[in-house]
Amino acid sequence: MFDAILTSPFFGLALSAAAWCAGLWVQKKTGWVLCNPLIIAGVLIIAILAVFHIPLEHYNQGAGLIQMMLGPVTAVLALNIYHQRATLKEYFLPVLAGCLAGTLASLGSVLALCRLFQLEDVLTASLLPKSVTTAIALGIAESQGGIQGVAAAAVILAGLVGAVFAPLFAKWFRITDPVAEGLAIGACSHALGTAKAMEIGEIQGAMSSIAICVCGIFTSLLALFL
Repeated sequence: MFDAILTSPFFGLALSAAAWCAGLWVQKKTGWVLCNPLIIAGVLIIAILAVFHIPLEHYNQGAGLIQMMLGPVTAVLALNIYHQRATLKEYFLPVLAGCLAGTLASLGSVLALCRLFQLEDVLTASLLPKSVTTAIALGIAESQGGIQGVAAAAVILAGLVGAVFAPLFAKWFRITDPVAEGLAIGACSHALGTAKAMEIGEIQGAMSSIAICVCGIFTSLLALFL
């Protein structure tokens, strides 16, 4: 009976949903910025799989369905962009310039650090797309000969850092313009950061959504020459 439950696709889905709900509950109870629901959910899932010796393949039968939704969910962000189309038209050139600068900074920092620590080419290829959304990052990593699992981990880590520390960084660097703040968040921390940007403000959320798309395009093009 227990084995039948573990091998069912609903196991991975149910465990993911329960862990996410637990993460939201902890965040609301504590109010701590570091208690990000994604961090808590990830730790809970890993702990449950390790304690009960559940094979990762069993979990992935259901969790893989969630991964399939990454692309459509990313596309849904276009609705927020549509609502802010007037702002996008007004700041079109600054948006392009900001996204290009963010993409160059992301790729340049990865290459510099990988060279500094003499990492293998396969790891460099896996870390290059760390600042774009997972659906795009996995494709870039695969095309460059990287490891998709490492790429996904790097993307999640970059997103978590942005989601947790974006308001603090904006305060430190005295970024008060909502367009600039939203672009910065989206350019460095993709969808996870965009979720935080939407909490900060509607314009920040829209600009962050735009940055996800534009930076994804820039990263895909520039990665061809690296």
